[in-house]
Amino acid sequence: MKHMRQTALLLTLSAGLLAACEPVPVQPEPPVEAPDQCGAEGYQGLIGQPRDVLERMNFPLNTRVIGPEDMVTADFRPERLNIEYAPNGRISKVSCY
Repeated sequence: MKHMRQTALLLTLSAGLLAACEPVPVQPEPPVEAPDQCGAEGYQGLIGQPRDVLERMNFPLNTRVIGPEDMVTADFRPERLNIEYAPNGRISKVSCY
């Protein structure tokens, strides 16, 4: 009888220790927003507009207007304004990279 109690106690303790080893779900950290070094925030109103509105505007030096099939360099320059338009000719994204 004593042996059965010891076995039961040992099993209970083992189960408790195993439960303590279970992984705890961790909430991912929200992405850190990069500072708006190129001024993209001021151009967000262009999103949804036809790309020909860009012809009447002045942009900072080195601004890129990028079409859906355009090839661009992969160098990251956070001070460079990039304006992307979709196949329908509407501006879809304004960001710094």
